[in-house]
Amino acid sequence: GAGGWSPLVSNKYQWLQIDLGERTEITAVATQGGYGSSDWVTSYLLMFSDSGRNWKQYRQEESIWAFSGNTNADSVVYYKLQHSIKARFLRFVPLDWNPNGRIGMRIEVYGCTYRSEVVGFDGKSCLIYTLNKKLINALKDVISLKFKTMQSDGILLHREGQNGDHITLELTKGKLSLLINLGDTKTHPSNAQINITLGSLLDDQHWHSVLIEHFNNQVNFTVDKHTHHFHAKGEFSYLDLDYELSFGGIPVPGKSGTLSRRNFHGCFENIYYNGVNIIDLARRH
Repeated sequence: GAGGWSPLVSNKYQWLQIDLGERTEITAVATQGGYGSSDWVTSYLLMFSDSGRNWKQYRQEESIWAFSGNTNADSVVYYKLQHSIKARFLRFVPLDWNPNGRIGMRIEVYGCTYRSEVVGFDGKSCLIYTLNKKLINALKDVISLKFKTMQSDGILLHREGQNGDHITLELTKGKLSLLINLGDTKTHPSNAQINITLGSLLDDQHWHSVLIEHFNNQVNFTVDKHTHHFHAKGEFSYLDLDYELSFGGIPVPGKSGTLSRRNFHGCFENIYYNGVNIIDLARRH
């Protein structure tokens, strides 16, 4: 209508939900009060969701962010988000409003279409990528992906070598572990195994991002915005790894003896290995 959104009851339990129709990258929001009224919101929370069922609150500087709203009915208060949101649904939740009026909002959302490749795993499958040997750079490896799941355990990534060397990225009890195993302890006695764990409650059915960067023997492991940097011993740059990466599980159960853990059950988005779009390759066979 002409005035904007104004619920019948003004209390902390009201919210306005927007369905953008598809997953969208949201970069900014703006608000006004109700047209020609004394109804405006002075502070609000922003929540977002892909499904309309599981909601996440917009955070800034690691804390839930309350947006300062309006001080009158007609001035526009515009916020460029510090980091963009990728979601289909948005919820504006009023926290405070004009004490001499009611909750009243007009809203604008800014953003653009979000292009993504998504693949689902049923807990019994995996996606295998065989590398082009000509394109392999022994000194640099970059793997990035997003995942979401309700399962607390599962293999996200595995790469194995002839002599027992392997790299495994595994979800265990809702945390992500990067295990680098230099199989032959006689050859690498001082550095047989590296195990880094990051994140928690990652089985919350929201998207989480993972980045693994390996330059020479420097490794950066990032989950969402938290990075662990570590320096492996010299032998790490000579890991005897096959030209094959598996996502979502280990293709041959028990191939390395100890690895008989659960396959991943959930979704992956935008899997990249050294700039190669793995999901797009799989779609095009």
